[in-house]
Parts: sequence; structure tokens; C-alpha cells
Amino acid sequence: MKAPADDHDDIVEINVVPMLDLAWNLLVVFMLVVTASVQGISVNLPKASAAVSKIKPTTKAITITAEGTIYLDSFPVTLSELEARLAQLKAADPGLPVLVRGDEKISYKAVIDVLDLLQKLDITQLGLVTQKLVK
Repeated sequence: MKAPADDHDDIVEINVVPMLDLAWNLLVVFMLVVTASVQGISVNLPKASAAVSKIKPTTKAITITAEGTIYLDSFPVTLSELEARLAQLKAADPGLPVLVRGDEKISYKAVIDVLDLLQKLDITQLGLVTQKLVK
């Protein structure tokens, strides 16, 4: 006669669903934290009704903050430094695309100074960044 404990065989398996849930949650948190920390310099962009993004990986971003500080990508520069760096980049890539991001509170002259500099360097692939208007 068999012992009562031997009536059924024990099925031994590892339940991986909780481990997959944890991995998924960690991945989502990691993605959110990384994208939040990489966005760069914070400016309040003016609104536009239709803005199409055609950013290439080699695109350089010029940002003008509300205080009037000019940044090339994420590095603060003066107008003369900006001219020198853009001239070097233009020599390496004649079709250099540039985006200009200006805070909505800056004077119009600050943007015009940057646009004049881009025209002087014959940079024709130019974009002005705005926020899409929410309807």
C-alpha cells in the first residue's frame, strides 16, 4: 500500500511571469528617466499650427535662452565663437543643417543676429523650432 503523500506527483516549475513584469517595469522607468535627462536646455518655444520635424543626426541646434545666452548644441558660446565653430562645421559638411530654438521672451534682434550669422556663413538648410499648437 502507498503512503497518502505519494498519491500525486509534485510538479516543480519556476514561475517567470513576476520576473518578466519586474524587468518590463525597470525598462520603462529607465526609458523615462533617460529621455527626461537628455532633453537639453529648457526654453519656452513659441506655438505654430503645423510643425514638421526633419532633423538629421548631423543637425546642429542653436538655442537662445530667455536671458539671451546662446548655446551651440548644449555648450554656451558667444556670437564670435558660434561663427568660428559653424565655419568649421560648414567646411566639413557643406550641406550643414541648423535648427534655431529661441525662447518666446527674447528680443527679436537676438534671433536676427543669429540668422544674419547663418546667412553670412551661407548656411541654407535652416529650421526654426516651434511647439505644435494644441487644438
